[in-house]
Order: sequence, then C-alpha cells, then structure tokens
Amino acid sequence: MHRDTGDPACRASIRPRRPARLVRLAWLLAGYPLALALAVSPALVPVSAQPAPVAVAQVGGAASPPPDAASGDRRTADLLDRPARVAPVATRSLLLDVERAGQRLVAVGERGHVLLSDDDGRSWRQARLVPSRTMLTAVAFADERRGWAVGHDELILHTRDGGETWSRQHWAPESQQPLLDVWFADAARGFAVGAYQTLLATTDGGASWTRRPFEPAPLPRSGPPDPDQEFAPEYHLNAIAGQGSRLWIAAEAGQLYRSDDGGASWRSLPSPYGGSFFGLLPLSAEAVLAFGLRGNLYRSDDGGEAWRKLETGTTAMLTDGVALGGGRLAIVGLSGTVLLSADAGETWRLRQQPDRRGLGAALLAADGALVAVGEEGVRRIALDGESAGGAPGGAR
Repeated sequence: MHRDTGDPACRASIRPRRPARLVRLAWLLAGYPLALALAVSPALVPVSAQPAPVAVAQVGGAASPPPDAASGDRRTADLLDRPARVAPVATRSLLLDVERAGQRLVAVGERGHVLLSDDDGRSWRQARLVPSRTMLTAVAFADERRGWAVGHDELILHTRDGGETWSRQHWAPESQQPLLDVWFADAARGFAVGAYQTLLATTDGGASWTRRPFEPAPLPRSGPPDPDQEFAPEYHLNAIAGQGSRLWIAAEAGQLYRSDDGGASWRSLPSPYGGSFFGLLPLSAEAVLAFGLRGNLYRSDDGGEAWRKLETGTTAMLTDGVALGGGRLAIVGLSGTVLLSADAGETWRLRQQPDRRGLGAALLAADGALVAVGEEGVRRIALDGESAGGAPGGAR
C-alpha cells in the first residue's frame, strides 16, 4: 500500500500529462493489480505512489499535452458518451457507492452501471436508462425519487423516478478529472466535489451547476512561508458529509475542512494525520469520525478542533462509514475490512471478510444486515449472527 506524503512542492512542480481516469476506489484498490482499478490514472494517485514522473513542458503556465493526446481524449469521450449497456455480470462489477432512495437501494460504479434493489439487496437489476458509460463514483438522494450520481469527466446525472432512468445535467470531458462525491441538503441545494479542489454547487436541483473556487480559510501559520512553494497545492476533495448546516470535507494529504454556513464558506481544520482521508461520519453537530489510509481512524468531539486516534486493529484503507442505530456504527474498507462499534465509536472490533475483497461503501438494510459494494459488486453482510442471505448474479 502506498503512503501519501502530500508534498506541496512536488505537486506544484509536476503536473501529469493526462489527469483523468480515477475513482474513489482507485486508491482503495491501489494494492491490487491495476486491472482491477480500471485504468487508474497516475495523475490522481498520490505522488509518492507514482512511477517516476515524465517532465511536461510548460508554456504560459499550462502543460503541453502530447501531440496525439487531444484526439485520443476525444475518441475516449465519444466512446463513453453512449448509454450504459445491460450486463449480466453487473452485480459483480466494480461498484463504488450505494444509497437509499426510500425503500429502494441504488448502487453505482464502472461503465455507467446503476443497480437497483427493492428487497434490501437480495436481488438487483440495472436501471432502464443511463446515458453514459463513464465511471460513476458516488450517488445521493434527496428523497425516494430525486437523486444525483457523479463520476469521471465531471459527469453529473439526475433521476426523478428513483433511479429507473437518468439524464445528464453536467459533463466536462475537457476537464479530464473526476468528481468523487456528492451531497444534497434537500431537493434543491447540493454540492459535488472532486479532483484538484473541484467544488460544484447547485441551488435549483442541478438545473444549473456553478463552479466555486475552493478557498478555505487557512490555519494560523506556525512559521515563515515555504520559499520553495511556488503554487498553492490543489488537494483532491475525496468526500463531503453534512449534519444540519454544518458540512465537512475529507481530502488528501491529511486535509480536513468544515463549513458552518451550509457551504457558503469553508475553513481548514487542524489535522491529526498527514495521509489522505477518504471518509467522514458525522455523529452529531460536534462529534465526527474521519478515516482513510492505513486503518487510521480519528474522532473529534468539538467540531474538528481536536482529534484523538481510535484503535482499529487493521492497516487496511478505510473508505465509508454508516450509523446502524442505537449507538452502533460500521466502517468498511480494503481487504474485506468491516469495523463494528457498539458504543458510538469509542471502541471497535474487526470483522474481516473471508475473501478479502475491497469494500467501497455500505448502508444498513431494513432487516439489520449490512449491504456493501466494492471490488466484486454487491453483497449482504450479516451482523451479530443475523442471516444476511444472498443475491443472485454473484451478489452476496
């Protein structure tokens, strides 16, 4: 597994040639064969994990692409700008997020796959219409009918019928960068975040999306400016979560941010760790969990001003967390990691899945099972001795 040094000078001096093709689970699967990560771009893999970079000529401050890069990108965009195909093995494909739309579960992932379940994850079917084959990285619903999915090339899709059919609201293939998470306060107000500090906002349900500069108020400087840092680093914003009007963003290189006004302004938080964070789980207005690389899990009970490390018993990357009710929590991650807490996150026990397949996201089913998605599609995980049952087509 790689370590993210988050070296700002290195980030500022080297800009990769083709910054596209990454998903949230690309980091999760970094320890697995690259084929499993589906064309993971070195552009969005932390610098310390990349092969030796290729120098790129700078002209007027912008990177000059290889002569054939533009035509190659256009061909790729043309191939992806087609409706997703119905695939018999979609339930076993790479899936990156799952969300509840009323009683329905909706999962998204590679090749524009959108899967629907109306029986708590026991069986799944593909959505009738998805207008793109682009990798989808995250999904969010405001209610049982209205939802949004985001993905590569700043793709944003919208559904008005609980995920059965989708239409495109935003797409910027020329940006060559992914959106990594999406969050909605209600059916009108939402945010999408992604690579290189991308922050898109809407106040009309996605009828229009506005690119906002992400300029969080910095922490007080503890020393003189770094003379070698020519440019401010543009960190990848990996996850966004909310609790009332308070929002949180987890980012690479140990960066954590908070907004107290519904996303109108942001400020940097003191960080307990220099590696990347991939998820947040707000527990109350003041209490929040932050987790990421190498099994690192931290808790704050004062809005992120101070953090304390929680023991997890694993060095696997942690990717998503879910509240189970009654003070019970679950966090999933790389290598089939499932962490469970029965005391509101103070202590954790490890439930390693036997096949060690990476898990990217999870939610609680109505019958108490954990429905998880990841490297090998969808599965149901029994908790506390309950019978989870299986789903046809490879889902478990």
